[in-house]
Amino acid sequence: MTPHKISRISSANRDPEEEESAPVSMFDVRNGDMSERIVVQRMIVIARLRPDLADRTELGAHHKKLNFQLSKRYTLDNTTGLLLIYPSCLLHVIESSGDVLVSVLRDLTDMQQQPDGALVEASKVVFMAHNLQSRMFHQWSYKVLDADQGNRLEEEESTEALVCSLLSALQKLSEHLPASPKPEAVPGSAVGGTPEPSVPQAVLMKLLTRDELLTPQQHLQMFNSPLNISMDAECVWPSTKHLGRD
Repeated sequence: MTPHKISRISSANRDPEEEESAPVSMFDVRNGDMSERIVVQRMIVIARLRPDLADRTELGAHHKKLNFQLSKRYTLDNTTGLLLIYPSCLLHVIESSGDVLVSVLRDLTDMQQQPDGALVEASKVVFMAHNLQSRMFHQWSYKVLDADQGNRLEEEESTEALVCSLLSALQKLSEHLPASPKPEAVPGSAVGGTPEPSVPQAVLMKLLTRDELLTPQQHLQMFNSPLNISMDAECVWPSTKHLGRD
């Protein structure tokens, strides 16, 4: 869980005293001057699939279409990552700008609220990192996994241990993925031909039950709420408080 720093957003048109007292939200921080804008961020989300979902490739097609739409809207914000679709849940790693990540969260929220035909149910934001020095993935791709795949991690009880195991497994997985510049070269997946993902579905299902992790709705509400923090302090998500540490 790499620490990141949030810088103060200043404005030439604002009185210094007003700047100190005016509420600041994560939206304000993200939309400051381009010189201070956090360009590359990484987000990991998980979600439980609808029990009667017959064709899980619909999820891959949905996110592929969403990525295409976002690439047209944010032409300078390249998106990389990996979507793993298990029989009962999904794991999605997205690396892009804050605008793209927020759009993905909003799409996931809208998807859950559909009265008919919803593809996913409960979801959680597992991890958020800002100001990345390098990307974990070379491109965005997805893979539909079988029930017996990904069973090499121990099911630690604490949320912190589960998240750390998840991050470690994803790092190892990313090192085996091809660096092909054309995702279409392997339709539906860029994981083929490499060791199967070592993130057990049981770990993801356990994380979905943890109250320390925010839902996309809660994350978006926090994102747009006034933010009172020490601008010189290091901030990490999930915080040590959410992970049960003093």
